[in-house]
Formats: sequence, structure tokens, C-alpha cells
Amino acid sequence: MPDELHETRLDDDLTLLTETLEQVLKSSGDPADQKYIELKAKAEQALHDVKSRVSQASDTYYYRAKQAVYRADDYVHEKPWHGIGVGATAGLVIGLLLSRR
Repeated sequence: MPDELHETRLDDDLTLLTETLEQVLKSSGDPADQKYIELKAKAEQALHDVKSRVSQASDTYYYRAKQAVYRADDYVHEKPWHGIGVGATAGLVIGLLLSRR
């Protein structure tokens, strides 16, 4: 559920960024135009916020993946025969699936 929340927030952020950038592109582009200046500042802030959230999300996913690898490594070291059995079973299943193609 928390991953779905992060994905939803990221989708919302990307939508906001896209809409803001479209407004900037549709505006007159005149540097003296106050609306253009405000939209440009809004787009820059939105871009900064999205980059920050994406960076944090990727850091979180990297940390989770690293923890999963460590747990799997610990499990295999504690119970090597279980690890061999799981690996052999996975290999057998993948082999059967590929042979049906």
C-alpha cells in the first residue's frame, strides 16, 4: 500500500509538472510579462520538487532492494540446502516454461 501511495504522488507530481510546463510554453515568453515570470518560477519549483521526490524514491527502493539481498544472502548462509532447493526448483520451472515456447 505505501508503494501505491508513492506511485500516486509521483504520478500527481509529474502531471503537475507537465501542466505547468505546458502553460509556460503557451505563454507569450516575453521576459517582461509578469505572468510568464510567475509561470517560469512555478515550473522551476515544480521541477525541483519532482526531482527531489524521484531521488528520494529511488534511494528508498535501492535501500529496500539492498536489504532484500542481504536477507536472502543471510538465509542462504544459514540454510544452504534450502537455498539450493529453491534455486533448483526455480531453474526447473523456468526451464519448463522456456521449453514450451
